Amino acid sequence: MIAVIQRVSSSSVTVEGKVVGEIGQGLNILLGVKKGDRKEDINKLVTKIANLRIFADGDGKMNLSLLDIKGEALIISQFTLAGNVKKGRRPSFDSSEKPDIAKAMYEQFVKEFESLGVHTQTGKFGAHMDVAIHNDGPVTFILDSSELN
Repeated sequence: MIAVIQRVSSSSVTVEGKVVGEIGQGLNILLGVKKGDRKEDINKLVTKIANLRIFADGDGKMNLSLLDIKGEALIISQFTLAGNVKKGRRPSFDSSEKPDIAKAMYEQFVKEFESLGVHTQTGKFGAHMDVAIHNDGPVTFILDSSELN
């Protein structure tokens, strides 16, 4: 699984002109599911993201996690994160998981975030979405579950 996480002051996602998810301070998480990803990858990634110390403490140092600040999460599926642009000019999505499997894994990822007590909002799987991200910093990280301990 690949996640692009952005520390935000606010973020929202709109589908067909209607806001379907909106948060204040927290993380905007774009999530891509690759072929071969397993349920263990979900837990590994959720744990890492929720506990990653990327929010400022009283001294302005990145020392606090999403859980520490009681921040929110907006989780949006983005299959293009598993795309490959190394060859040619058109991206290949051969590494992206099939939609039915990816949707189930995405929904499980969201449930695990919610189980941590994080106020969690989502986009709409498979829909064309307009995402407003007010990146705080900017602070952005790319995490690949296959590279995490």
